[in-house]
Amino acid sequence: MCALPHTTANAGTHLSSTPWLCLGDHEKQYVGFATLPNQVHRKSVKKGFDFTLMVAGESGLGKSTLVNSLFLTDMYKDSKLLNAEERINQTVEIVKHTVDIEEKGVKLKLTIVDTPGFGDAVNNTECWKPITDYIDQQFEQYFRDESGLNRKNIQDNRVHCCLYFISPFGHGLRPVDVEFMKALHEKVNIVPLIAKADCLIPSEIRKLKERIREEIDKFGIKVYQFPECDSDEDEEFKQQDRELKESAPFAVIGSNTVVEAKGQRVRGRLYPWGIVEGKCSAM
Repeated sequence: MCALPHTTANAGTHLSSTPWLCLGDHEKQYVGFATLPNQVHRKSVKKGFDFTLMVAGESGLGKSTLVNSLFLTDMYKDSKLLNAEERINQTVEIVKHTVDIEEKGVKLKLTIVDTPGFGDAVNNTECWKPITDYIDQQFEQYFRDESGLNRKNIQDNRVHCCLYFISPFGHGLRPVDVEFMKALHEKVNIVPLIAKADCLIPSEIRKLKERIREEIDKFGIKVYQFPECDSDEDEEFKQQDRELKESAPFAVIGSNTVVEAKGQRVRGRLYPWGIVEGKCSAM
């Protein structure tokens, strides 16, 4: 196997180079910049990916349960519930959990950034400040590493996405929800979620979603927007893209319990009237 650059020159005014990869006497494969996306993809898959996901919202909304359901893991084995007295004096913390996940040969180093204490105090004035400071620090550290001489093994700890959990028991966004998202929407992709959606019937979920969408527009909050589909995508993919956009904010259900549904063992909640699988709802 050899790489053979083929070079031609015309009176010193034009020089073009076309690299080929020789695989045999007759077979040749082009390895120029036109195949760069494939080369980058192969290199990225071989190296693996880093992804940092932040979860935020008041205690008791099922943040850890949903993360466990999404990634089929148990990242919060050592967590403990605080009693009422401990929660009064609780301050906002930044807690990181890291797990290595592999699916179909693709490796993912997943970091979950939890924010225990957020929204739990009597006075929640600027309770988001430790969170915004942490996000800024990670960006600054990454910038310093990128500007340094040794950029080979840079650790990317920037927060790529924030799942923000909204209580299903209110009538929309609370003031602390609005202020938190406004403080972060220029720094990170925010995906609002209606937590514990199995507490509501479908019509209630639809009304709550509509109210939250109206308030997001009213307060000028910039949440994550799905990119537009390319015109040459198939119709099934376009339909899926439309449904995702229309479903935001997502109504979610999480569970750490494994139950049997339709002959399969899944994570879900068992009720007298049936089983609810952990999922994102498009209702």
